[in-house]
Amino acid sequence: MNSTTIGRNPGLDTLRALAIVLVFANHYMIFVSGAPTFGWVSEIGWAGVDLFFALSGYLIGNQILAGIRKQQAGTARFSLARFYARRLLRTLPNFYFVLALYALWPAMRGSSELPPLWKFLTFTQNINLMPGTAFSHAWSLCVEEQFYFLLPASALLIATLRKSLLWAWVAAVGAVLGGMLLRSQLWPGEYGNGHYYTVIYYASWCRFDELIFGVALALLRNYHAAAWTRITSYGNWTLVAGVVLLTLTWRALLDDHYGYTMTVYGYPLLGLSYSLLLIAALSPGSLLQRWRVPGAASIALWSYAIYLTHKQLCVLLRAPLAEQGWEAESWQALLIMSAASALAGWLLYRLVETPFMKLRDRYVASNYASSSQSHQTATGLSPERP
Repeated sequence: MNSTTIGRNPGLDTLRALAIVLVFANHYMIFVSGAPTFGWVSEIGWAGVDLFFALSGYLIGNQILAGIRKQQAGTARFSLARFYARRLLRTLPNFYFVLALYALWPAMRGSSELPPLWKFLTFTQNINLMPGTAFSHAWSLCVEEQFYFLLPASALLIATLRKSLLWAWVAAVGAVLGGMLLRSQLWPGEYGNGHYYTVIYYASWCRFDELIFGVALALLRNYHAAAWTRITSYGNWTLVAGVVLLTLTWRALLDDHYGYTMTVYGYPLLGLSYSLLLIAALSPGSLLQRWRVPGAASIALWSYAIYLTHKQLCVLLRAPLAEQGWEAESWQALLIMSAASALAGWLLYRLVETPFMKLRDRYVASNYASSSQSHQTATGLSPERP
């Protein structure tokens, strides 16, 4: 896709914009104001990362499974090399640019210690990550990249097996159950300490739930067309179910985020809740798909760039704004930091991300081995260029 908004799905844009707003609210509380500036939204905002996971799991999973389905039908040959090239051209430029700022500009990391660069370059920074280190929020990108390097190879392997569709569902369910079992065994028995984050929250093997739920939706769409059509004909009911389940899940996580029950079951419940919202966003004529929230498409387009830059930018702005008498919880500081975060995201998107997307569209136009197979993502609804 080019950088225009043609063919975008307003529902997916809304969900992606919601995800970055949640993350911003949570990071503002933790790193800037030290208080729940946005109320309970600040406290539950960490779950915006899980919404990103679900969105990305569906979008990337749909690319891979649509490609495998075409290959099985003999109409195209899915290329792992081209898939990886497209994925890296999407994520690396922004990531490496921001990483260079942390590495070369001491003010960017402040008093926080930056983990070894090789951990960022190999997408392993999230493994044994200690809270409070510089650029710590890159952990979620590491989880995604590890998953996306593993997923296509695994999917192609399963596609070669007899009853491959059955095995695909077994693998998806098994991965979710496996994550629950691991969290059950690794739960430290203490509430909210750094060890919980290092061992469970940042660990890839404990955080694949929402990604897998997203891939499961892609599997349903590509290999169970009749069921998908039937489910998406009830988009508004799915939206209601998703909102109700998400409200109950958020309430339980606010009460007992670090407890055993929510450690084991909370993430799958988030995955299911977000999957219902995704179905609503993908349902023709549903309220979520038809409702165009002003500014959501732009925020969604810049969301990756905003995610990478907003946290430390707000930290850097806190002191000079306070010198002007605008403390972190004042409306002036909130307005300036929100606008600065959006502006920084837009600049990174325009100056770094967009040129590389043009290179990608020119030299690696699709996931298929032959350029003649270049095509739009099978959804026709992608809210970004995954």
